[in-house]
Amino acid sequence: MIPAATTTAQVLALVLVGLLVGAMFGIWRGYDPTTWSAATFVEAHQGAVRGLNTLLPAMGLATMVLLVFLAFFARAHPGPLWLYLATLALMVVAGLITRFGNQPLNEIVMGWTADAVPQDWAQLRGTWWMWHLARLAAAGLGGLALIAAVFSDRAA
Repeated sequence: MIPAATTTAQVLALVLVGLLVGAMFGIWRGYDPTTWSAATFVEAHQGAVRGLNTLLPAMGLATMVLLVFLAFFARAHPGPLWLYLATLALMVVAGLITRFGNQPLNEIVMGWTADAVPQDWAQLRGTWWMWHLARLAAAGLGGLALIAAVFSDRAA
């Protein structure tokens, strides 16, 4: 029997990872900046940074805390334990990509105006996009590992 605290942590972790991956997926499919003009890129990017730059990392940190909790309580069951740890590792990778890949570029774009964009703006946009796709891959794989961990843990 799985304790109520573990079930609650599983549900919260699934919801948070789902929201994180969903936000990243939505940016990938709905807001592909590679086809935008410089002004559109700056305005849309700055709006997204203002809305998500604090919220999503906080959600990521909460997810990691929940994963440590879940791994600790799954320590007697190697299958779920390793899946929780794999999820944690993948979410840490996504967080590191965000912190050291995307956020420094976000800070640069936040200093621009739509009518005064540097000549090399498209190169920065391409680099930001590459980091975004890398973190989406890491977080997406983390989401799959979490689902497997929860099913495995419930079967243990």
